[in-house]
Amino acid sequence: MASIGIIGGRGRMGQAIAALLATSEHALAGGIDVGEDPAALADRSEVLIDFSAPQALDANLHAAIGAGIPILVGTTGLGERHHAAIDHAAHAVAVLQTGNTSLGVTLLAHLVREASARLGEDWDVEIFEMHHRHKVDAPSGTALLLGEAAASGRGLPPPSPAREEGPRTPGTIGFASLRGGTVAGEHSVIFAGEEERLALSHHAESRAIFARGAIRAAEWLIGRPRGRYTMAQVLDL
Repeated sequence: MASIGIIGGRGRMGQAIAALLATSEHALAGGIDVGEDPAALADRSEVLIDFSAPQALDANLHAAIGAGIPILVGTTGLGERHHAAIDHAAHAVAVLQTGNTSLGVTLLAHLVREASARLGEDWDVEIFEMHHRHKVDAPSGTALLLGEAAASGRGLPPPSPAREEGPRTPGTIGFASLRGGTVAGEHSVIFAGEEERLALSHHAESRAIFARGAIRAAEWLIGRPRGRYTMAQVLDL
């Protein structure tokens, strides 16, 4: 049984995690939101789950370091500065950062990496994603994660999320984003070759799948040595 603290407790993901914790063997240590002090929450938690906002990340990482507990960062829209802060925190505590906590998406990224490595650069890669009308960042953190997986399979650096206009440059990875309704999350990676296409897809039917994966990952983090971890390691991929 783990005592889990939620940062971003009143947000959609925070509420979904709290609802699942209420029916699990784990305990909710409490929840806070942006503007509230995460240090007090960290002091009564064994692990933190952060689904708040990029501007709150520094304070949340410092709280985890101060309490000597691991933290799962599921906040999207992070930039280079935020990733540098995560790298720094990982020298002190265990940190798992991900654009998506779904176990299905984690496996999808693994399959995308494998397909990209085997099909080669003569297959174009297009990443499509759709989310509810309230989602702020685009492309989504999951789309970027899948783009990184495709690039990694080819030994390339993470792709630019900018949409390329005009004819496709060979070897580039395209992104397309749609927003509307109450879509929890829909992602497809399309490999388009000469006269054939391969599509790898994931459809989220509710936020419960992300909450379920976040709880499993948070439980997995407890007791891990300091360092930076990924969802793939949770599934031993």
